[in-house]
Amino acid sequence: MSDLIKIFFENLYNLKELIHWGGYTVLTLIVFSETGLLIGFFLPGDSLLVTAGVIAATTTGILDINYLIMMLCAAAIIGDTTGYSIGYKAGHALFTREDSIFFKKSHLIKTKAFYEKHGGKTIIIARFIPIIRTFAPVIAGVGEMSYPKFLAYNVIGGIGWVVSMCLIGYFIGNAFPLHIVVPVVIFISLLPMVYEYYKAYSEKKKIKLAELVNNEL
Repeated sequence: MSDLIKIFFENLYNLKELIHWGGYTVLTLIVFSETGLLIGFFLPGDSLLVTAGVIAATTTGILDINYLIMMLCAAAIIGDTTGYSIGYKAGHALFTREDSIFFKKSHLIKTKAFYEKHGGKTIIIARFIPIIRTFAPVIAGVGEMSYPKFLAYNVIGGIGWVVSMCLIGYFIGNAFPLHIVVPVVIFISLLPMVYEYYKAYSEKKKIKLAELVNNEL
């Protein structure tokens, strides 16, 4: 078991080798863990799905695109459901938990702010934003969103994320080299997060400037 874990972490960001080594099993575990477990925020998401799509298109006998999408959609939906259950049962106690290697309270707080701004559709939007997608279902559970409503967002977001990312890789896999496709996808996936940070930073500057003006008056 320790050898398997060692190989997994050695290849975690060498996605082509990781997929060739672990196949469907590793792909399913990563998608489930990133979306369902608080410790999964550091795992590759968008880049993993795109790489899997490229391999399904360009390598015979490794991955079938239809089977791949079905398995990973199920993993993503079950993962978010697990995250919701963790938030629902643990409640606000999560916000008092101490930071560790695999848990950062700041991620939870940022996701809470994102959720308060965008409401239930956060569950869909978050699928396409690293880190936020790990904590969004947990926050929905903490906030006690009705489960039928959560499940609807979960299914739409999970299927939309997996299908879009895998098919991007599948359809452009033959047109562009893997080492170009994956970095571009990672960059695009980070843009929403960068935008949110920029907005939050700008709002803070405006508040400080307003306070400064008021103090001078």
